[in-house]
Amino acid sequence: MPARRLPMNVLSPIPLLALPLVLAPSEEAGEGRWSNWRGPHHNGAADATELPTKWTVDENVVWKTPMPSWSGATPAIWDDRIFLLSPSKPSAEELEEHAKEAEASKGRRRRRGGGRHPGGDDMLLLCLGTDDGAIQWQAKLDAGNSLYWKGNRASPSPVTDGEHVWTLTGNGTVTAHTVAGEEVWTTNVQERYGEFGLMWGYASSPTLYEGMLIVQVLHGMNTDEPSYLVAFEATSGEVLWRAERPTDAPRESPDAYTTPLVVDRANGPELVVTGGDYVTGHDLASGDELWRVAGLNPRRQPNYRIVPSAVLVGDVLVAPTRVRPMLAIDLGGEGEVTEDDIAWRWDERGAPDVPTPTTDGKHVFMVDDGGLVSCLDGATGEALWGPERTTEGTYSSSPLLADGKLYLTNEEGITTVLRASEEFEQLAVNELDGSHTLSTPIAVGDRIYLRTGDFLYCIGNAGD
Repeated sequence: MPARRLPMNVLSPIPLLALPLVLAPSEEAGEGRWSNWRGPHHNGAADATELPTKWTVDENVVWKTPMPSWSGATPAIWDDRIFLLSPSKPSAEELEEHAKEAEASKGRRRRRGGGRHPGGDDMLLLCLGTDDGAIQWQAKLDAGNSLYWKGNRASPSPVTDGEHVWTLTGNGTVTAHTVAGEEVWTTNVQERYGEFGLMWGYASSPTLYEGMLIVQVLHGMNTDEPSYLVAFEATSGEVLWRAERPTDAPRESPDAYTTPLVVDRANGPELVVTGGDYVTGHDLASGDELWRVAGLNPRRQPNYRIVPSAVLVGDVLVAPTRVRPMLAIDLGGEGEVTEDDIAWRWDERGAPDVPTPTTDGKHVFMVDDGGLVSCLDGATGEALWGPERTTEGTYSSSPLLADGKLYLTNEEGITTVLRASEEFEQLAVNELDGSHTLSTPIAVGDRIYLRTGDFLYCIGNAGD
């Protein structure tokens, strides 16, 4: 079905005041917290120190906890609690039925996701303790699971403020729990606003900002329904606003699996959304669109769905697309936000299709889906090094920047560790259990938490 179209006059640039930008204040404070998918600075960087560089399944593993099933959702941590989204463990009957289907489909065509089982039918929220990884409680969020190439319906990452934890499943169920496991409210955005129409299943994570929970639905490949943003009052579930986000992107290009980013400007915070061929800025009080920049799909190709999210580097918003071009937009410029405010664009090898870049505020570190890693000057886009070859394989998780190091994990759970500097230096290559790994590694305190398909690992230096 065609995507909902936008009249071209609506696509005109909108004036924007020239103001210095900083990343919006985090919901968290303190060293023991990673409250959302991209961490305390919303960019994949952590303040953690004394992190391990090397590990194996036996060395520098503080504990490991078996997972009910695999998922691309990244853990959220607040002090002594870890929150995870996961499908339930598949039953023997489910596995047997899946095996029969796999056998029957042999010779027809390559099976999506290698034919792996998507996991059990129930979507679960798990709460684990940081000390020993023991599961403290779990809650069923909804039911219904499917395999979408390499993902399933447990892809969105949870978010927490230390008092509540919010989840969003690939079925559209939004739920708030207390950190002790009591359900506070729940709703389903598909039931409210229509079925999702993304080719590869829903996978955006919710954004929490000052008591507001924001969910984006950017779709169009399999629906005529409009894309939209919806904001809930986080503790009650009341809908504060819903705003349509139109696009003229063709066929699959309206689909986006990105997560919105809040940037704080002198005249107030704004919500930045990437996908559907555009980067847009929105008023957080109403969801109204403030500005729009094109360029993510300059040749108007029909398959430019976007997976990696935007990251702020100083005053420059780095917005990936489907590999090329990656745009860097100067949001502190004077006057209208137009192509004149594109500070630089990256059209070379090494830009990602799936992993979201990370930054130390000055440099952009990125890994492409094949393991080529690069370091760019965030202000100019100049390549300081790369693309350099790391461990071969497919990379879907995003890079972690912490303790002066880059941690890059591929789908086999192999993590390459590099020096985060203006010179390329590989420090280590670490293997774990080899299971299907999509989740991004995170760092809290002096420990790394890495979710593979089979386990959640807590990794720290021996003796910690």
